Amino acid sequence: MSRPSSYSPEIRERAVRMVAESKADYGSEFEAIKSIALKLGIGSAETLRKWVRRAEIDAGQRPGVTTSESEALKALKRENAELRRANEILKSAATFFAAELDRPHQ
Repeated sequence: MSRPSSYSPEIRERAVRMVAESKADYGSEFEAIKSIALKLGIGSAETLRKWVRRAEIDAGQRPGVTTSESEALKALKRENAELRRANEILKSAATFFAAELDRPHQ
């Protein structure tokens, strides 16, 4: 499990929006990211860069797995693991009861 973020969703959205709005004012996108991260007190420019990339993917501007697709995939993987465990329990129970039926009763 990932650790909870120390940044609120509002700060994330604001920072990403500020980068998008001010890219033209800087020599490169990363310069804009570094400057905005510093202004907003975000610990690392890399953190903000990841937020920007995630927002671009979610908006369809960049290829990749969207946040909602990723969450759905994680839920399916959890469900699959749970079903596999249940299946193993049922197999064990079936084996146990089959052995009980084969055992001679006195």
